[in-house]
Amino acid sequence: MRYLRLLATQLRVSIALGMQYRWDFLLGAVMTVVWTVVGLVPLHIALVARPPVQGWTYERALVVVGWFTLLKGILEGAVNPSLISVVDQIRKGTLDFTLLKPADAQFLVSTARFEIRKVVDAAAAVAIFTYAFAQMGRAPAPAHVALALGLLVTATLVLYSICILVISAAFWVVRLDNLAYLFNSIFDFARWPVTIFTGFWRVVFTVIVPLALMTTYPAEAMLGTIAPRTAAAAALGALVFGAVARGVWKRAIGRYTSASS
Repeated sequence: MRYLRLLATQLRVSIALGMQYRWDFLLGAVMTVVWTVVGLVPLHIALVARPPVQGWTYERALVVVGWFTLLKGILEGAVNPSLISVVDQIRKGTLDFTLLKPADAQFLVSTARFEIRKVVDAAAAVAIFTYAFAQMGRAPAPAHVALALGLLVTATLVLYSICILVISAAFWVVRLDNLAYLFNSIFDFARWPVTIFTGFWRVVFTVIVPLALMTTYPAEAMLGTIAPRTAAAAALGALVFGAVARGVWKRAIGRYTSASS
């Protein structure tokens, strides 16, 4: 309950800061919509009026893009704003102030700041889902939507865990800004169904950097084509990622001694 109150407080502060400059908020929201539309161009060029690629038509692939848009909003609105600053805090030594507070350090650094304007990504994702299923001439079954939302939770856990692993590495190698940006670049591949990749890249995007778990599996669940054992494996994999990330973070914090470390 104490952590829920802390989270509510952090959200209230972020909303107040986000709404402080309303034109900046509105401009940011408009740019989010523009970039979402621009991001659809490669998919449009690759799949419209062409035969399906590995079973993915343009309309079905749009569902993957919808989940990518939603998860990108979570990454840029709830995960990155707080965690990216941790590298700078380690370098300057100001992380000491966080560690001295009577609350879990991982929770505090993960909820320090939110970009409220990224809620526009959620609205854009819903618009993409609506258009895709309208083009297919059907609506997703409620059970399939429920399973997809459950997989969104596992996808968010995996995404957050990968970011924690990247940030934890900063305790050993301080200059990690480029690694964080590299992950953001790799994450852009999640806008494509993972089954269109073959060989080495399919293994990488399924197991090592599980982009399949983040967007393709929720899309397959929404379309009603995912196998139950795949959904179960995704949930188990997310729990493993979360446990590993928590263990690495605790080890990294144990190594941190002070501003001069």
